[in-house]
Amino acid sequence: MILTAEVALKKMKRMALQLLERNESVEDLILIGIKENGIVIAHIIADFLKAASSKNIKVVSLEINKKLPSEIVLSESVDVRDKTVILIDDVANSGKTMLYALQPLLAQYPKKIETLALIERTHKQFPVEVNYVGLSVSTALQENIEVMVADGMVIGGKLQ
Repeated sequence: MILTAEVALKKMKRMALQLLERNESVEDLILIGIKENGIVIAHIIADFLKAASSKNIKVVSLEINKKLPSEIVLSESVDVRDKTVILIDDVANSGKTMLYALQPLLAQYPKKIETLALIERTHKQFPVEVNYVGLSVSTALQENIEVMVADGMVIGGKLQ
């Protein structure tokens, strides 16, 4: 186990506070969680943000077919023009998922897009920098990291 539920919660709270510090002057934040686990993390981050600030926080889920990443579906239509968007996933591996997930958002000219991942691996193949990282892990290419969620909570992360 590389991440317990307790440590994951602490890391998400820290990332939420960092997010607030970097976006102090922003009134509206749109959190877009990549299904399945990214949306759970987005809701947890949103709860921390709402408890610590009076910002308008909107959470939207994004579904992407990882085998055919051009197929992207948002849970609802959201206007990101001139807004700050935080794209959230559980694990940042190569950067491919986040890169493709950015495409429909860029077409609407957001003011700023930042990325957040609970766990980041060091195998970037695409030029996507993760702005907020809970845990950075060096792994072999053939190893996988799984973040486990249940009942809207992160219950742990393990290396396989």
